[in-house]
Amino acid sequence: MNENLFSSFITPTMMGLPIVIAIPMFPSIMFPSPSRLINNRLISIQQWLVQLTSKQMLSIHNQKGQTWALMLMSLILFIGSTNLLGLLPHSFTPTTQLSLNLGMAIPLWAGTVITGFRHKTKASLAHFLPQGTPLPLIPMLVVIETISLFIQPMALAVRLTANITAGHLLIHLIGGATLALMSISTITAMVTFTILILLTILEFAVALIQAYVFTLLVSLYLHDNT
Repeated sequence: MNENLFSSFITPTMMGLPIVIAIPMFPSIMFPSPSRLINNRLISIQQWLVQLTSKQMLSIHNQKGQTWALMLMSLILFIGSTNLLGLLPHSFTPTTQLSLNLGMAIPLWAGTVITGFRHKTKASLAHFLPQGTPLPLIPMLVVIETISLFIQPMALAVRLTANITAGHLLIHLIGGATLALMSISTITAMVTFTILILLTILEFAVALIQAYVFTLLVSLYLHDNT
C-alpha cells in the first residue's frame, strides 16, 4: 500500500509526459450517441435524466438564458461522470485539481458577466451599489461588491476541489485503517470496513451533488445577468 497520502492527487504521466489532457476525454465514453430508432434501457434512462435535469435547471431562464442549455448540460455531465470515474480504484480524478476547476469556472463566470454588461448594463452596474446606500458608505460598498463579484469563480472552483479531495482523503485514511486493523482486531476491522462502505456510498452521492451544485450556481449567475 502506498503510504503517501496525496499520491492519488499527483498528475499521472506516461513516458515523462502528463496525460491529464487525455483523461477528461474518458467520460464521453459513458454517453454514447444513439444510433438506433429504439434505444436500449441505459440510453433511455440517460436521456430521461438529462431531460429532467435540463427542465428543472432551465425553468428559471428566459429565452436568452436558455441558449446556454447545451453548455450547462455538457458541464454537469462532464463533472458528474468525471467524479464518478474518480471513485474507481487506482484512478485519477481531474476535479481534485484546482487548475482544472478554475479553468471551467473562470470562462463560464466571465461569459455570464459579459452577457450581463452587454444586454443589461444598468442592472449589472446597479449590483455594485444597493439602493438606499448612505453617501459615506458608497466607496466601501462598491469595493466590497467588486471583490465579491471576482470571488465567485474562485468559490466555485474551491468548493468543488475541497469536497472531492476531502472525500478521497477520508476513503484513503479509513481504507488504510481497515487494512491495519485486520491483523489486530477482526471485529474492529469489520466495523471500520462497514464505515468505509457507507462512506463510499456517500461519496457517490457527493460526486453527483457537487456536479449539480457547480452547474446550478453557474446557472444562477447566468439568470442574474440575462
